[in-house]
Amino acid sequence: MSNVTEIRWHGRGGQGAKTAALLLADVAFATGKYVQGFPEYGPERMGAPITAYNRISDTQIRVHSNIYDPEYVVVVDESLLETVDVTAGLKEDGAILVNTQKPKEEIIPQLKGYQGNVYTIDAKKVSMEALGKYFPNTPLLAAIVKVAKIMDEEVFLKEMRSSFQHKFASKPEVIDGNMKALEMALKEVR
Repeated sequence: MSNVTEIRWHGRGGQGAKTAALLLADVAFATGKYVQGFPEYGPERMGAPITAYNRISDTQIRVHSNIYDPEYVVVVDESLLETVDVTAGLKEDGAILVNTQKPKEEIIPQLKGYQGNVYTIDAKKVSMEALGKYFPNTPLLAAIVKVAKIMDEEVFLKEMRSSFQHKFASKPEVIDGNMKALEMALKEVR
């Protein structure tokens, strides 16, 4: 399974971590990859911690389990750094992406000694500017595509536009805002 990219998402119910994982799977599938995108369900309610997962590969994926040793972790809500061990099993040659307004130097002490790459993005700023509302999943989706180099950015944007046109067929006015959020996030991740 060395050619499989594994991503674990940590968020809170209602923040869109599950939706982002499923969208990433759809877009990667549209480019000819083998994919898995799934949430881990427990006693979820709005605001409760949730976990979602992605596997993306050029070859068939034969494992069907949660992801315990991911290459990448996406933290949708930085308050989870205080209560959830988001770096558990995270490979040192991978990376963690945290949604925060803080510089990464302030985040690193909360990562339980993780020595790999740390990326941050202010998904709230991007979301508010592009959409006028706080939806962190759209900027984080673009950011993890860039960080993990899952696919060419232009291909990603093309496939996301197609996905949004299908998903928002009855609300085409939201497509441009979501596309702007993706484009901004690709530039804002640091």
